[in-house]
Parts: sequence; structure tokens; C-alpha cells
Amino acid sequence: MTYTINRMITGAGIDDIDTRTREALANHGFGVLTEIDVKATMKKKLDIELPGYRILGACNPKMAHQAIGIEPRVGAMLPCNVILREVEGGVEVSAIDPVASMQAIEDNDLTAVAGQVREMLAQVVKDV
Repeated sequence: MTYTINRMITGAGIDDIDTRTREALANHGFGVLTEIDVKATMKKKLDIELPGYRILGACNPKMAHQAIGIEPRVGAMLPCNVILREVEGGVEVSAIDPVASMQAIEDNDLTAVAGQVREMLAQVVKDV
């Protein structure tokens, strides 16, 4: 099983894709709670040059509330990360597949919530 939902986008830079991703997330009820500029961090901490790489920690409050109500410790697996990375030919957008990440928790109700979130994130990636 793959653990991410992916899309390659050509003809746009990472800043444009960042804006488009945030808009798509917002359109599907997600907010960005955290953001990490991996490229800048690696340069600052290790003096290593990397292509653009950003991690957006996205959360849909309604779905997070449902999941936490089912399994209070699930917060250790939140938020849903979406990465943007410069690759040859464009920018790849990858969102975590919540069904794959929730396999460690055996709960059918939580699996159902994860399935709903997967559908939402798949639409986000498609809409970028």
C-alpha cells in the first residue's frame, strides 16, 4: 500500500504551488497549522543545498474532532502532512494517506474517518 497521494505539476514554481495548495486545502475545510521549509532548515543547520521542499501540516477541525473522540491518542498522528518538493520537471505535491497511517490503530470507526479524510485529501491534491 502506498502511503501518499501524489501529483506532479509542471509549468509552475514551488511558490505558486504553495499558494494553490493552501487554497485547495482551505476549500476542503483544512487549515495549515504548521509549515516547515526543509530547504531553508537544511541550509541553516547543515549548510546543505536542497531543492525546494516544504511540509504543510494540515488539519480539518471537524475530522480531527471525530478522530480524537474515537481514539484520544490519535493526536500523535495529526496533522495530515502535505509536502511540496521541487523535482526534475516540476513540483510534486504529496499528501499523507490517512488510511495507511492509521493502520497501526485497530478501530473500524477510526478507519472510516480516515477514509473520509483520504477522499478529501485526494480531492485537494487533484485541485492544486
